[in-house]
Amino acid sequence: MADGSAVLKSLVEEFVSGLQDSKAKETAAGLKNGDFTVLQLVEALGLSLTSSQSHTRARGVQLLSEVLQDCYGDLTEKEVEVLIAFYENRLKDHYVITPPVLQGLKTLTKCSTLPPGSAISILKSLFQDVHVQSLLLADRACVYNMLSNVMETKEAELKSLGADFVFGFVQSMDGERDPRNLLLAFQIAKNIIQRGYDLGKFTEEMFEVTSCYFPIDFSPPPNDPHGITREELIQALRDVLTGTPKFAEFLLPLIIEKLDSDVLSAKLDSLQTLAVCVSRYEHKDLEKFLDGLWTSLRREVFQTSSEKIELAGLAALTTITSCLSRSVLNSDSEDALSTFLDVVLKDCNHHLCEPDLKLVWPSAKLLQAACSASNRASHIITTAVMPALVSQYNNRTECSHRRTLLEVMQRFVQSVKISESSEDEERVLSGVCSSLCCVTFSALSESNSSLQVTAASVLTSLARQNGLLSNSQIEQAVDHLTRLLLSDEDDKVSLAVVDCAGSLAEVHPTVFITNMIPDLKQIVFSGKTKPMEQVGDSAQHLHPVVRQRCLSMLAAVSTKPSVAKESTPVLLDVLRSTHSGKVGFSTEEAVLTCRSLQRIAEQVEDTEDSGCCFHDVIIPQLLSLALQAALQDKRSSSHQSPLVDEAVLSIMVAVISTACSRLQPTLAGQTATRFVSLFLDGDVSFLPDNSFPSHIKLLANQHQDDSWRQSQMVCLLMGCVCSLPRTVAVPQIERLLSELEEMSCTCSHAMSYTSAAKCFAGLVNKIPSSDSLDSLLHKTTARVFSELNSEASRVRTQAFTLMVWVGKALLLRYHPKFSALTDKLFLLLDDANLGHVAADGFLLLMSDSTDVLTRSCHADVRIMYRQRFFSENSSKLVHGFNAAPEEKKPNYLKALSNIVNKLPKQVQVTELPALLSLLLQALTFPDEGVQLSTLSCLEPVLADPPPALIQQLEALFNRLLALTFSPAMNVRITSLRCIHALSYFPEQEVLPFRARVLRALAKPLDDKKRLVRMEAVRARGEWFLLGSPGGR
Repeated sequence: MADGSAVLKSLVEEFVSGLQDSKAKETAAGLKNGDFTVLQLVEALGLSLTSSQSHTRARGVQLLSEVLQDCYGDLTEKEVEVLIAFYENRLKDHYVITPPVLQGLKTLTKCSTLPPGSAISILKSLFQDVHVQSLLLADRACVYNMLSNVMETKEAELKSLGADFVFGFVQSMDGERDPRNLLLAFQIAKNIIQRGYDLGKFTEEMFEVTSCYFPIDFSPPPNDPHGITREELIQALRDVLTGTPKFAEFLLPLIIEKLDSDVLSAKLDSLQTLAVCVSRYEHKDLEKFLDGLWTSLRREVFQTSSEKIELAGLAALTTITSCLSRSVLNSDSEDALSTFLDVVLKDCNHHLCEPDLKLVWPSAKLLQAACSASNRASHIITTAVMPALVSQYNNRTECSHRRTLLEVMQRFVQSVKISESSEDEERVLSGVCSSLCCVTFSALSESNSSLQVTAASVLTSLARQNGLLSNSQIEQAVDHLTRLLLSDEDDKVSLAVVDCAGSLAEVHPTVFITNMIPDLKQIVFSGKTKPMEQVGDSAQHLHPVVRQRCLSMLAAVSTKPSVAKESTPVLLDVLRSTHSGKVGFSTEEAVLTCRSLQRIAEQVEDTEDSGCCFHDVIIPQLLSLALQAALQDKRSSSHQSPLVDEAVLSIMVAVISTACSRLQPTLAGQTATRFVSLFLDGDVSFLPDNSFPSHIKLLANQHQDDSWRQSQMVCLLMGCVCSLPRTVAVPQIERLLSELEEMSCTCSHAMSYTSAAKCFAGLVNKIPSSDSLDSLLHKTTARVFSELNSEASRVRTQAFTLMVWVGKALLLRYHPKFSALTDKLFLLLDDANLGHVAADGFLLLMSDSTDVLTRSCHADVRIMYRQRFFSENSSKLVHGFNAAPEEKKPNYLKALSNIVNKLPKQVQVTELPALLSLLLQALTFPDEGVQLSTLSCLEPVLADPPPALIQQLEALFNRLLALTFSPAMNVRITSLRCIHALSYFPEQEVLPFRARVLRALAKPLDDKKRLVRMEAVRARGEWFLLGSPGGR
């Protein structure tokens, strides 16, 4: 022990007199190891603590405090009690000793063994002996942290102090200016308010000491290491000011005062704070301030030029109205809500009668904001406003005025929807519903297109008020919509009608099933229906367009399974007629019909009924029609079915893919079994209109001239099996993959072998990792490489297609076998016949496909696969370019631009310096595809150029100005956009090029293409402003 005492005295001496701060760590280590105790340390510090020199005493206390920071967890309750008494006594000492004393007390407040009553003792000494705001920043932070610590662990003791604790905190915080400490102080104030501390007679003082910072005008310095933002301070202060209704009498006048400020940020902060505080107040807290608040809010909405201020003002009005709506009515009290809304209506209602003046919309917005607050407010305002709006509409003759009034009415209908609550209550708009419908139907009958579009929006809003419209009104609405769809020549009107019908059908499907769908079917097939007879020759003249609108309408209204069950048979009948040629539908109409089916598959509610509809009816019908078209003998029939057209089949794939991706697991498995049995075994038993030959081999490689009609149907197989969830097992998958591989490598029809390759890849992507998968990939890769290595092979293109698609499937799932396919793809860039195709293959790898290997098809797609591919292979590309002969280098450059073009912009900016020389060289090659792809890479990077690009400006300007004369319009346009972007580079860097650029851009101003001339004008205008007096 004697040795330990000597060591301890040595450590103390070296720290206090030798000013060796590192000795504090050694002392703490000795204390932890048990070489001495805390009380022995205090005894060893005796001479230092009783020294006549204040700085010596301060060093002694500092050593003790620093040691305690590392060892406070091992202190006993008795030791803590002694240390607290010591520190409290030291607070009365010289001011230089105060900082280490505060550090020690802060550490002790974190002790789990803090004795009862000690927290009160510490705070009393602190409040009595320390003037906090005279301390340095770190020491003030120490005080705030000390308060936070004891509030977390000794809350009951602190509350026993009553309002004295609040007064002590107010004194400590008063005058604080540092944002770091303010965050701490605001958090303490928030805890005092929210945890129920007694504010007592110091409520106003508590408000004053915090509200003096409102509104926050702090702007953090550049590169602030502390990262404190203005938003953090605003939120922290707002939590304090809005934390209790006791502040209402002080806060609301302050907000009214601050709303008179000319500073937009102060107004915005005030309005947002108002919205928060009022949501926590009762109506009695607002009563005295309602007039002032309304005056300020009205002024801000009427006069503001800032959309943010307007929205915040409207939100505050909604919150005030909601607060007043919660007031309890009794016979003795005045209805606060009615009184307030009477004032609002008095100030705003008369402006609604002046639809050509600018105050119509501000007044309407204010009333709508109040209307959306509650059901009571909606009743009061709509009762006062809507009849007047309807009357105004009927008295006005100018279309612009009527449209404005309609738009105002629509906004009111929408605001009422927000406040709807119980279905048992009377609908807010039930009293004016009839007159609103009359106005809307009248507007739909007008010849003005903008009025019709607005009326359709009003009708949509009314329909979304569930239970508001009667069946007869819905039927009238459907009749008007059908008439407009069939007669109006304006595309905007037809789009509005289709959207409106879709919204109506969600709420009232029965009327559409009984009224609209039969009419649409009649016009699609015959061109004659009641609305058509009424509208006369104009609709007959537009019949092809009208027919297409009808097909779109059938899709728009089919969001409910009940409607889809009625609309999809009509669409399938269109495809049947297209196939048979009876009605004379065009290929474009067949494509539009399939698009409508796909839209239905996307939007219809995912229920068992909708799943069965697609599984039992739609998919079998599509397969049957496609198969009939494929088996049609063109020699025995004068009509050739459009359903064999690639455009129609491609959209059929989308229908099947979308439907299968949403099927329930049981139905999905049954659908997969049907497809596989049809394509492998020729099983047509599940198809309707079953008059097919008994032995159909859709995947077999046939040699008849029209065998492509059957082989291309493999795309429909792809649409099904590649869209199923990964949990659904595909039957006979090994045999299926073998047949697909065979077709991919032997078929001569481009769509057939490409679809087979995509189907093979889609299945491989979802197969779990296993030895069987590795064996399959080994066999397929060997066959593909064998064909690619043989220049005499006639199926090299087919083998390449299969390799690229399988490579993409493996890339998406990070399969290790992908690297072998990548290496082969790089080698093919030097191939005389496949080099340019191999360069395009990199675009396929990096792009999102639309019909297979997508997340919507449940493919295994890992995140950041593009970045991974680039990081692993960019060096290979650069090395290959440097080693390639001159005539092969364009392939490498095109591959590079295809890869970089699909990378995220952040990655492009990071990687550009290493690749810049190659990309600039790519701009000199005559291949337009290389030029355009490279320009597309550069264009986004020019918005935030890296230093490496600034250093290459001479070469960049040479390349870009030369490309403004390219024969390809897209190259000219993109190069001009890049030159435009260069004008925003640092002025000192690009100003030397100004005269040269202006001369070069004179010729594109006379380009024969308007789009080129537009880009040239924009670019040249910016370059003229560069460096000019009073320029940008």
